[in-house]
Amino acid sequence: MKPRASAGAIVSLISLLVAMLFAWPAIAQKPKPKDNYLRNVELCRDRAPLDARIGGCTALIDAGQDMTTAGLAIAYNNRGNAYAAQGDYDRAIQDFDRSIELNPTYTKPFNNRGVAYFRKHEYELATAAFDQAIKLNPNYGQAFANRAEAHLKTNDYAHAAQDYDQAIRLEPNLEGLWNGRCWSRAVLGALQAALEDCNKALQSGSANAATYDSRGLIYLKTGQLGAAIDDYSAAIRIDPKLASALYGRGLAKLKQGDKAGGDGDISAAKAIQGSIGDDFARYGVQ
Repeated sequence: MKPRASAGAIVSLISLLVAMLFAWPAIAQKPKPKDNYLRNVELCRDRAPLDARIGGCTALIDAGQDMTTAGLAIAYNNRGNAYAAQGDYDRAIQDFDRSIELNPTYTKPFNNRGVAYFRKHEYELATAAFDQAIKLNPNYGQAFANRAEAHLKTNDYAHAAQDYDQAIRLEPNLEGLWNGRCWSRAVLGALQAALEDCNKALQSGSANAATYDSRGLIYLKTGQLGAAIDDYSAAIRIDPKLASALYGRGLAKLKQGDKAGGDGDISAAKAIQGSIGDDFARYGVQ
């Protein structure tokens, strides 16, 4: 899942973003019923259907006296992941909170709680959660990527670019990183560096509407209007309702003297997102 931070920004998320743990610590267990116990462990940690995963984790939590504290923390974290995947973010956050209470050094529920807050559009709380995850583990590339997404949502492009730098340093193959940094740099005006990032994203085979939209903004800012129109058109073919691509293409057409075509694209963009003109003014393009 990758929500766009603003027009053109990778939405990544942060689908991306809910971490699953596959290593399970030693758990004290009763000899009986062993089979049910082991089955619940497998359901709770594996990619079982969500309801089954919730059931398995709940069974482990309800039998809490038979588990280590670390094991219980994982069960709460993994059930929280399942609730988040169902869109039940409040229950997910409750589970992540409990996981953290049980094991304050366990980094994943901090990151996952941030993702849940992000999904609720509570970006300051999301950023604070990612801060905590990164403080516990300064090499947590996914948490840097997620925090960059939260910064984009609050139009803090400088900090987003810095977090993308760290995420790329740590885990350069995470989905959406190169386009995310491309977009941040494009808005900030670091156009050559931004272009290199977008080209790398496209060359890696991760071409999507957002990447073409980001590169379209670069070409629009550098006055390469034909290239901008081509990239915006490519983005629109993938996502016909992408307001930023429609608006950007409209501006490029107007600058080329195509008033009818430009006005049509801009009108279509505003019908999708009424504030899109304000967004482009913030990007430094009018």
